[in-house]
Amino acid sequence: MAKSNQTKGRSDGLIAENRRSRRDYEVEDTLEAGIVLVGSEVKALREGKANIAEAYVSPEEGELWLVNCEIQTYAGANRFNHEPRRKRKLLVSRRELAKLSQEVERAGRTIVPLKFYFNDRGIAKLLIGTATGRKNYDKRNVEAKRDWARQKARILKEG
Repeated sequence: MAKSNQTKGRSDGLIAENRRSRRDYEVEDTLEAGIVLVGSEVKALREGKANIAEAYVSPEEGELWLVNCEIQTYAGANRFNHEPRRKRKLLVSRRELAKLSQEVERAGRTIVPLKFYFNDRGIAKLLIGTATGRKNYDKRNVEAKRDWARQKARILKEG
C-alpha cells in the first residue's frame, strides 16, 4: 500500500504558510526551491510541525540559506533529533542564485519564504519570493482595496 502525501489531514501537501509576508511585503517574483533536510526533520514536517513566520532567506558564500525556520523535534527520533532552528541550505540553480543575489544587493529587496509544502512526488519544497518592504500606510491602502473588492463582490452577488 502506497503512503499518502497528506500532511496533518491536508490533501494539498501544505506544511506551513507565511501569511504575513503578503501583507508586509510587495512580492514581485516567486521561485520554488528544494531544501536540504535530515530524516527527523522530514518526519516532523509530515506531522505539520513547522513555522516559517519569522524566517528569512539569505544568500551567503555562494549558497542560499533558510534562517530562523522552526521545525519542531520529532518524538520518535529521541537522541538522533535535529536542532529546531538550524540554518538550512536551499537548492536552486546557479543562474537563479545569481539572479537572487543581485536583487538582494539592490536597495530594499528581500527574499522571503512564502509556503512550505510537499510537491506531488512527496518532496519538501519552499516557495520563496523576492520582495520589497511595505510602509504602514501602504499596508492600510492594500487592506482598504481588498475590503472594497470584497464588498463590491458581495453587492454584485446580491443584486
